[in-house]
Amino acid sequence: MASDPYQVLGVSRSASADEIRKAFRKLAKANHPDTNPNNKEAEERFKRVSAAFDILGDVPKRKKFDAGEIDADGRETARGFPGGGAGPWGAPPEGGFGRGGGGAYRSETFEGVDLGDILGEMFGGRGGGPRGGGAGPGGGFGRGADVRAQLEIDLEDAIRGAKRRIAFSDGRTIDVTIPKGAQEGQTLRLKGQGSPGRTAPGDAMIELTIKEHPIFRREGEVLVMDVPVAVYDAVLGGKAEAPTPDGPVTLTIPKGANTGTRLRLKGRGLADPKGLRGDLFARLVVTLPEASDPDLERFAEVWKRDRPYAPKRR
Repeated sequence: MASDPYQVLGVSRSASADEIRKAFRKLAKANHPDTNPNNKEAEERFKRVSAAFDILGDVPKRKKFDAGEIDADGRETARGFPGGGAGPWGAPPEGGFGRGGGGAYRSETFEGVDLGDILGEMFGGRGGGPRGGGAGPGGGFGRGADVRAQLEIDLEDAIRGAKRRIAFSDGRTIDVTIPKGAQEGQTLRLKGQGSPGRTAPGDAMIELTIKEHPIFRREGEVLVMDVPVAVYDAVLGGKAEAPTPDGPVTLTIPKGANTGTRLRLKGRGLADPKGLRGDLFARLVVTLPEASDPDLERFAEVWKRDRPYAPKRR
């Protein structure tokens, strides 16, 4: 059996609704899991405080508890206690509560009170804490708690959309649909996939992060990649194969191209939230052969002697 809810909240049996509410607010705020991360003792105290308020914060339940009709867990008890008005602890409640109490309840009541509202007032929003939803780890009051997680996706997934599976610490797995044009830092809301609650489960909030790509890099609204080009193609013009998020394409290298020259590939870049594609730019990098070439070296010597020039900074 759970502890006496009056003792848990530290109030007398004649306490008013407002006194009970204030006691709950104080203890819930002090022991809430969001303000005591990884503190099992505080988590257990929070559960006991919440369970106590679940009894005393509900007028019909409080009357039944004081009359000995339910115990501190909210379960019905055997009837027929001597004296007619005895509480579950074998003695008449203070102040004459119960069937023989002569209307000792004060006018303040908890009619319509939602624990989620109370916790929301304390933590700045409806729900069990800064992360929203529910009234604690169990999500037992009102709407359940929202749960948050991060999902790292590939650049190609962000552009084209995809389905990915994410695992939560409680052992559940959820299939997440990545929309076309997903953005860095975008949060996807999965309705009803959060912690369970009395009236409805919370939501799962999935924040997307995009992995760095080994080839493509984001520069503002566009994608850029480096494409190595042979010296002879740079001098004479030619063709070069280049990757894109949609597969390889063949580039036409203009005659006299230099390192830093950019070629635009329209509609091959990032996608916006509506799925419309931006551009991809191929930045040419003129590259010498890996092995030394005597003919190239002799040509360079003659060129340096007869046609010297000052390279421009790009």
